[in-house]
Amino acid sequence: MRGIRSRMIIHFGLILLLIVLLLEGLFYWAVHTYYFGTATEALVTRTETFTTFINKYTADYNLKRKTRYILESIQPDEYAKIEVLDVNGKLILNSYGFQTGEVIRTPDVEEALMGKTGLYIGKTPQSRERVIAVSDTLTHSGNYVGVLRYSISAEPLYHAVNRIALYGAGVGIVVILLAMTLSLIIAKRIVDPIEDLTKAAIQMAKGNYSVRAAKRFDDEVGTLADTFNYMAAEIGKNEKLKNDFISSVSHELRTPLTSIKGWGETLISGGLKDQEETMLGLEVISKETDRLIGLVEDLLDFSKFQSAEMKLSQERMDMRELLEDLYVQFTIPAQEKQIELHMELPDDPLTVMGDPNRLKQVFVNLLDNALKFTPPNGKISVSASDQNGRLTILVSDTGEGIDPEDLAYVTGKFYKGRSKLSGSGLGLAICKEIVQLHSGHFTVSSILGKGTTITVELPLAPSTKKG
Repeated sequence: MRGIRSRMIIHFGLILLLIVLLLEGLFYWAVHTYYFGTATEALVTRTETFTTFINKYTADYNLKRKTRYILESIQPDEYAKIEVLDVNGKLILNSYGFQTGEVIRTPDVEEALMGKTGLYIGKTPQSRERVIAVSDTLTHSGNYVGVLRYSISAEPLYHAVNRIALYGAGVGIVVILLAMTLSLIIAKRIVDPIEDLTKAAIQMAKGNYSVRAAKRFDDEVGTLADTFNYMAAEIGKNEKLKNDFISSVSHELRTPLTSIKGWGETLISGGLKDQEETMLGLEVISKETDRLIGLVEDLLDFSKFQSAEMKLSQERMDMRELLEDLYVQFTIPAQEKQIELHMELPDDPLTVMGDPNRLKQVFVNLLDNALKFTPPNGKISVSASDQNGRLTILVSDTGEGIDPEDLAYVTGKFYKGRSKLSGSGLGLAICKEIVQLHSGHFTVSSILGKGTTITVELPLAPSTKKG
């Protein structure tokens, strides 16, 4: 399987090769056109000029006399080969003074015999030498009597064009090599960070969640590295959450199960002779069972929140009624602990759209925590008021308070802080989730050694809003 680096180099190389070949072809065509066009244009001009001169000043001469005049008029430095042909294409004389009787019927001669200026670029029939030939018509008394033909060797032009093309090919090869080197550097800049991410991912798969990918460049790959590191941090948090969950649940399950098992074995063995002691054992078993049920319910609620399966059955309800019922429910437990429970509610209804069972769960948990952390002779206060169309409920206690270092985390899942009391660490987290599902706000404020106040804000139903 080819890697990204190999594919980039191959594809980039192929594209560059095609571009260079195309440019080389255009360059060769341009050079060829320039050289041959210049030579052809000059040869045509000279041929037409000399033919016009001969036809004008030797109008009464026959072909033989014209030929002699042409030969005498040739300059010593003339580099082109000049030939005179009759109307059959037979060579009468050339500029070298030879009369070979050769018959030349190249396309330029054929066009000249039809009264046109003919051009031929090709090979001679005898020597197969590449030439450029231009032919024009010789006239006598208005009749075509022969052909004047200029020709030069094209071999030097081909050599010059090919030499320049080779130079161009060399430049193209250098460009390709430089571009391939650059593509290697670019591919390395792209692939190396991806390889770092791959190595980091392998480490994470092995359970090393502290590994982080290095961010080399501030580009898309750099953004991917940031995202990967964020994912690694979140997975690490979830792993810690899982470990805390296992540790917390194991501890919370062990204590009540140990009590239930101990008292159960004692009851089974018949070791309890006293009826009061037996009842005490049964009460312990019942209370510990309730603790286990509460723990399981917290875990089930937590699971629903995590999977976004928590559904509310909302209806119009008066929060005063719910709070009054809870006041009655917690009055006796508060008296048993010698704690004053005070509730202050307005006379007007406090109607909200909410799930009665879930809202009751919130305030049962808050009051239960307040009783748990408030010492004897302490005080718990519950107050409710309409604050500009929002219901504000305060649950305050004069308990031990929360350490400032723990305060920011007490609503986190499984967080118990420095408390030595039993609990799953899910209570406040679940309360906050329920309140937020009701479009409300849940805040905790506390002073260590003086007490804690929890504020729950809920939107009031429209009909109860003032104004």
